[in-house]
Amino acid sequence: MKSELLAALLVTFGLSVNATAAPETYIIDSKHTMPRFSYSHFGYSTQLSKFDKTSGKIVFDKETKQGSVDVTIQTTSVNTGYALFNEHIQSEDFFNTAKYPTATFTSNKLNFNGDKLSSMDGTLTIKGISKPVTFTVTSFLCMPHPMAKKDACGVNATAVVKRSDFNMGKHVPYVSDDVTIDIPVEAIKE
Repeated sequence: MKSELLAALLVTFGLSVNATAAPETYIIDSKHTMPRFSYSHFGYSTQLSKFDKTSGKIVFDKETKQGSVDVTIQTTSVNTGYALFNEHIQSEDFFNTAKYPTATFTSNKLNFNGDKLSSMDGTLTIKGISKPVTFTVTSFLCMPHPMAKKDACGVNATAVVKRSDFNMGKHVPYVSDDVTIDIPVEAIKE
């Protein structure tokens, strides 16, 4: 009787251990992750630029809804659509890519509204200056990737920051201080 009870407890315990999810690591797919930024140009138009090289990872525990996000953007890969302006925006007045070739966003605080990821609180670092930033999540999905044949997660997130907070305030207020950052990310499980 005791051995049957012990066996039943072990089976129950073993099943509950196996049923508990663990954090999973997803590596950012640089071909489908292109952070963008937009700003008002003298009030005439909203200009949109992107970065072509991004890396990083997402660690996510589906059961506990906890995890982390690490994104590294190669600021030297800025793409404004115009080669001369790409060089200008990499100057000391703006990204200063000679001294700061990367920008990063790191988060250890994922905020859920029920089962829906609603925002990520973290730290944005540009030109060596780190500021707390909350990215609002507009979509989030984890599922098997139909082509990679592995689990994958995707997220679209947006935030508005002041470029002057990152020592990039040249031409304010003519060119807006507020910059909208959009980060579409796709990441595939290791």
